[in-house]
Amino acid sequence: MSVRYQHINVMLTCAGRRNYLVKFFQEALEGRGLVFAADASADAPALLQADRSFILPALSHPAYIDTLLSICQQHRVFLLIPLNDLELSLLATQKARFLQVGTLPVISTPQVICTCADKWAALNFLKSNGFGVPSTYFSLADARKALAQGDIRFPLVVKPRWGSASIGIEYSNDDEELELNFRLASKRLPGTRLREMSAGESQRCILVQERLCGQEYGLDIVNDLEGRHVCTLVRRKIAMRAGETDRAVAVTNELLEEIGEGIGRKLGHVGILDCDAVITEGNCHLLDLNPRFGGGYPFSHVAGANLPSALVAWANCERVDPGWLKIKANVTATKYDQLIIARRTSADAVAGDEATPVLDCTAPQLGTLGNGV
Repeated sequence: MSVRYQHINVMLTCAGRRNYLVKFFQEALEGRGLVFAADASADAPALLQADRSFILPALSHPAYIDTLLSICQQHRVFLLIPLNDLELSLLATQKARFLQVGTLPVISTPQVICTCADKWAALNFLKSNGFGVPSTYFSLADARKALAQGDIRFPLVVKPRWGSASIGIEYSNDDEELELNFRLASKRLPGTRLREMSAGESQRCILVQERLCGQEYGLDIVNDLEGRHVCTLVRRKIAMRAGETDRAVAVTNELLEEIGEGIGRKLGHVGILDCDAVITEGNCHLLDLNPRFGGGYPFSHVAGANLPSALVAWANCERVDPGWLKIKANVTATKYDQLIIARRTSADAVAGDEATPVLDCTAPQLGTLGNGV
């Protein structure tokens, strides 16, 4: 897209609890357009933060892409920001259809998405390019052999090969726990939302990995919309909660910034990629490549970075402020919870209250839910 637009609408899909991202994009637009949010749940908090919100079918529903495409066309969505691992492959393969209606999805190629989604493939990509990774095995037999040879030691991690949001991760401190966790993960996986991603490799969908003990870091590896690396933002993790960074401090770290640049150049992803790193005794090991906004990005944002503004500028052929791609070191931040009223029944509604309209797009016709919430 080489034409500059005066009015820019942005859509965040699978918005969930990411109210902060809605706010960041609203601030980035500076009144030049609207920020839409979409989710399969009518009670998703981010829907109440957005300028306009939509309820989509579940990701597994055949109508998901067509419904989203229709919304983007009808409401002139300029920039589409996917936020869920499970939708990335869908959007990557359908990107051309969105471009045809004037919507630019910030999404990497199907090949990049496939490499990142498959933790085994991601580890092989990193290892083949000279980056350190934890020792990882497909079977109990291979893990036990490595234990017997002294290549690894407890504790170990049992995790799905195709994973998201720390679903199914278990920690094993001895052989009995290892076997129980492996069997439990294999049994439970078909009952999770990861089952479709793992369906083609049902016998090779659980990994056993050494658990690294050291200082954990999060990396925001940023490429432009052509897949060219522009910066890597680093944070030192202080505390985790439900698989996401809960407290962290923004830092400058030449080693990790160089590693991030190497990954960005070799992988060629589009936009932001979230990556975890662990430094143990001077060695750096990398874990997980997530080509989307991760739960750690807000720590870079409050430290001075502004990737929403950069993405909007790149998409609209505008100048990118170099300050948007930098952080101020030693800014420590923590997340906290807030409550937001998602809906009121007619009996409980207070006179004069206004509710943010949420459009239900799961039905053939667009409409409002209940009293408009």
